Amino acid sequence: MFKGLIGETMGSLAHKIMLDKTVYHELNNVTIPTTDGTTQIDHIIVSRFGIFVIEAKNMNGWIFGNEKSAEWTQSFPGGKFKFQNPLRQNYRHTKCLSDFLGIEHNKLHSVVMFWGESTFKTSMPVNVLDKGYSSYIKSKSEVLFTDDEVEQIVTAIQTGKLPRMWATHKLHVASLKERHASPVASNSLKSGDPSCPLCGKTMLKRLAKKGSNAGNEFWGCSGYPGCKGIVNI
Repeated sequence: MFKGLIGETMGSLAHKIMLDKTVYHELNNVTIPTTDGTTQIDHIIVSRFGIFVIEAKNMNGWIFGNEKSAEWTQSFPGGKFKFQNPLRQNYRHTKCLSDFLGIEHNKLHSVVMFWGESTFKTSMPVNVLDKGYSSYIKSKSEVLFTDDEVEQIVTAIQTGKLPRMWATHKLHVASLKERHASPVASNSLKSGDPSCPLCGKTMLKRLAKKGSNAGNEFWGCSGYPGCKGIVNI
């Protein structure tokens, strides 16, 4: 938790030093209610060029991962540590915030920023960074919102977010524990259909039509193609 707090603090400092406050409006450590509990977002930057949703990681060592894998690996002398794919983690954040604000999901930009002494040992998507943080944000130049809309979005987040207090933290931790339990055991509805591990929507039983799993059934998110969450049967 302490290392995570350092990463969030470094991100906040970067905003203040490198981004124009009149253009990029910063909100930090935001917890919002969702249909299945809560979600906590490290940083939100609202601008005319979209809403940037930032997942901050403060890690050392070598980082291995790719866009599709469920888990990434942190490696350092003496051991390895598995952690959740931060792109999947942040996809949920962007979907929840999109639903919360009633704004099209394609107007939100997912960014994963690694602070600390880490080194990527596999090729990473362009929105997974260990440098060039402000440059990446400034590279988005298509105007998506008016100045009035930016102000309305900031106000909506500020008024709708849960208060920053210990009770909110406890609520979020409880939500995480419930959501990351067995998808079928704890997230299933009475019908037996599980909830999507990415966005929380009900999943539907589907049949794989191609690839090595052709002919096999699997759970697919009812929000497809907007959400591509799957659970193997």
